[in-house]
Amino acid sequence: MDHDGIMLYRTDPARNMARFYALALQPSLFGDVALVRRWGRLGTHGRCIIELHADRAGAMRALEHHRRIKLRRGYRV
Repeated sequence: MDHDGIMLYRTDPARNMARFYALALQPSLFGDVALVRRWGRLGTHGRCIIELHADRAGAMRALEHHRRIKLRRGYRV
């Protein structure tokens, strides 16, 4: 399985805003697929959450869902 990933950014110097949001698919040790979401201020490690999905299709749907939400909120690729 390939490691699919998307990196999104939102910056606004006038508001001192410099954020990132990363989404990646990774295989887990138990055969399912993990959606790894990491976010925070640019230059930091940020926070991370891992969502487990039974298959790649379900993980891709979740990735797309989070990507669409972030794009609506002003994040860019």
